[in-house]
Amino acid sequence: MSADTVPGVLSDAESRMHKAVQHARGEFASVRTGRASPALVEKLIVHAYGQDMPLQQIAGFQVPEARLLLISPYDRANIGPIEKAIQNSDLGLNPSNDGVSLRLSFPPLTQERRKDLVKRVKGMAEEGRVAVRNARRDARKSLEGLAKAGTISDDDVTRAEKELDRLTHANEGDIDKSLADKEQELLEV
Repeated sequence: MSADTVPGVLSDAESRMHKAVQHARGEFASVRTGRASPALVEKLIVHAYGQDMPLQQIAGFQVPEARLLLISPYDRANIGPIEKAIQNSDLGLNPSNDGVSLRLSFPPLTQERRKDLVKRVKGMAEEGRVAVRNARRDARKSLEGLAKAGTISDDDVTRAEKELDRLTHANEGDIDKSLADKEQELLEV
């Protein structure tokens, strides 16, 4: 659908807002909660084969226990670069290397670290809300452009803006719900 009609503008805005919500959820997943999860490390950039690559492209992951993540490189020559990338990350973890795979042991989080992570997650949520509002702003500009061109009436613009506000509030609500879930998960002892 083209963006030069009201349904097209709304569809485009809804798509952008949905992507912003999904991105925020992905960011939340990358925050450590004391439980092992491949999402914490799979996006880490590792220098392998002469270029920078995401870890998920050069290694497999297993979670044999709740607080243990096993990283098995597809090529053993990449163990060193993977270990270095993990040590240089902000995860605060030190992998143990057995020559075949890397083990990441996740110690329980301190209360202070939990509060810091909650602040970080709230910042990520705000970035997601800003992205949703930017999609709404761009859609409003498109609607105003259609109204100036005489393509749609002022009543159509008003109806479309109400729908746009409904979409905005729904997507911000999704981000807030995901934030509340992540916050509860982080503060759970």
